[in-house]
Amino acid sequence: MTAPIIALEGISKDFVRPLDLAARAANLLGAGLSDIVIRAVDGVTLAVNEGEVVGLVGESGCGKSTLGRIVAGIIPPTAGRVEFRGHDIATLAGATKRDAALKIQMIFQDPTGSLNPRMRLGEIIGEAPVVHGIVAKSDIDGYVDELLKLVGLDPRYKTRLPHQLSGGQRARIGIARALAVKPEFLVCDESVASLDVSIQAQVLNLFMDLRRRFALTYLFISHDLGVVEHLSDRVVIMYLGRVIEIAPTAELYATPNHPYTQALLANVPRLEARKQRFHPVKGEIPSPLHPPAGCHFHPRCPLAMPRCSSERPALKEIVPGRWSACHLNDGA
Repeated sequence: MTAPIIALEGISKDFVRPLDLAARAANLLGAGLSDIVIRAVDGVTLAVNEGEVVGLVGESGCGKSTLGRIVAGIIPPTAGRVEFRGHDIATLAGATKRDAALKIQMIFQDPTGSLNPRMRLGEIIGEAPVVHGIVAKSDIDGYVDELLKLVGLDPRYKTRLPHQLSGGQRARIGIARALAVKPEFLVCDESVASLDVSIQAQVLNLFMDLRRRFALTYLFISHDLGVVEHLSDRVVIMYLGRVIEIAPTAELYATPNHPYTQALLANVPRLEARKQRFHPVKGEIPSPLHPPAGCHFHPRCPLAMPRCSSERPALKEIVPGRWSACHLNDGA
């Protein structure tokens, strides 16, 4: 078997807020204060095969966007390894590292905040391919025109500024900018979350068309289970920094294994669910400053056992192609 296009091994990410001056002064008097550490991603292992779309789902604050930024090389992991086509990205150097970085691009959640408000759209799209020698400067105008047409925009838009476009048009510019360096893997971070439903459908159809045309691979990050079901081949469920279930899309939606996944899918609106009373997942997501011991989900889980509060469940293969991190799968 060929190596997956992206492989994550034991990825963790800690964000540390050092003590301020007052806290350091208090420590001189024996206060015993320490830096504040938030573990946003906690030991994630995941492989994405070439050509597939993997949906990454979880509540706000679960660490999915942080994981996406690690995959895209925007922030480094605290621990673990990211491999691109079997090569550890951290060990690459020079032109090889640059080429790997160009092959993985990210499309951000907020198209307005990710576009330079003082640059014309033609400059936003054309800057990177010229800098990296993908397109000669004399040919960039025609190259930008083709990219704009590819994402469904009039080439005349290249003289406009970002604020002169609608939200859907800005989202398309973000896609064109990512495609400009000819990537193989796209990390899409809530790329349609801020759009109206009708515009969402257009952009999602664009993603699928681009996938077929350029043989792209996607890590599609979203909290919208309906969008993920429509787009993804496999789904990864995250909770408080950890991956708790991985399964092919149809199987996960038909027979979710983990209690958290079951609770999420029970509240997905369905046309056939007439007169159904929806119940949100019990309780609030715990603070990442002080996550629960054992299984992070146990304070909210209706099926929790005594061992759940002290023993972390391993993410293991329960049937071929399906993975879950729940003690219920141990038969105990």
